[in-house]
Amino acid sequence: MRVGLIGAGRIGSFHASVLATADDVEALFIADADEQRATTLAARLNAGTTTVDTLLRTVDALVITTPTSTHADLVTRAARAGLPAFCEKPVALDPRRTRQALSAVEEAGTLLQLGFQRRFDPGFRAARDALRSGRLGRVHTIRAVTSDAAPPPADFLPLSGGLIRDCLIHDFDTVRWLTGREVTEVYARGSAGGAAFFREAGDVDTAAALLTLDDGTLVTATATRYNGAGHDVRMELSGERDQWVVGLGDRTPTTSAEPGGPGAPERPWADFLERFDTAYRAELAHFLRAARGEAPNLCSGQEGLAAQLIAEACELSRRENRPVRL
Repeated sequence: MRVGLIGAGRIGSFHASVLATADDVEALFIADADEQRATTLAARLNAGTTTVDTLLRTVDALVITTPTSTHADLVTRAARAGLPAFCEKPVALDPRRTRQALSAVEEAGTLLQLGFQRRFDPGFRAARDALRSGRLGRVHTIRAVTSDAAPPPADFLPLSGGLIRDCLIHDFDTVRWLTGREVTEVYARGSAGGAAFFREAGDVDTAAALLTLDDGTLVTATATRYNGAGHDVRMELSGERDQWVVGLGDRTPTTSAEPGGPGAPERPWADFLERFDTAYRAELAHFLRAARGEAPNLCSGQEGLAAQLIAEACELSRRENRPVRL
């Protein structure tokens, strides 16, 4: 396959390195608004560089890793060009714009896979299988944790949509995917006791959400930009028969307070790319198979929209300090 990648930033560089070594990628071409950045990345990976217009005419599949503000337009253009596309989440920060882009995909009948990589993580997949098999019994409580080791640059905040839309949206998608249930009500709170640039951007550096699922299951989801112990993503599934934890291992950045309990790990997870390296590779490999018609789409644009609407409800709840029903 001839694959085009648009966006040579941090996540784009990672995806490009994976695609460059994939057996089923015959040629990789990179485009970026910063031509020098694209050229430097392409030279390192023995890939080609070109323009977005050329990519849309010449490749077999497209990977979109540009800033969020450009996603909807590129998704729409890929659909109209008849190309299967992989796009990092979200399609847009505005649900209305997301729906417009998804309508273009539907009209064209093309494939759009969104980048919710936790669906491809071995631990999350094992937990999903355990829950769906009935091994846990009735699951009454789910607890999700997403903690960055350090805050992002200040100029990232206006582009991200805020902590809830940027980070907790992953937990919202994962909960729906794991349980097969829908969220009926949310209540969210946030705080910004860290750097002033969070408050200046109208954002928070720590947030917590209580979700109620349509079967009564209660979900707590917390996120923070300040977790000096390391990057931490975990999820506890508590059922009447058993309890499972995703993300608990020898690199989990936690220290037991119990006598004789495990201490801090020697090498905690540094960031999300390291924590989900296996998942990122698996989602791209699956996308290539799906683009060839050899596998189903495991994370459609509509799935991404559903998670986005939960995030929007939580953001509204946080700002107005009230429960919000979906």
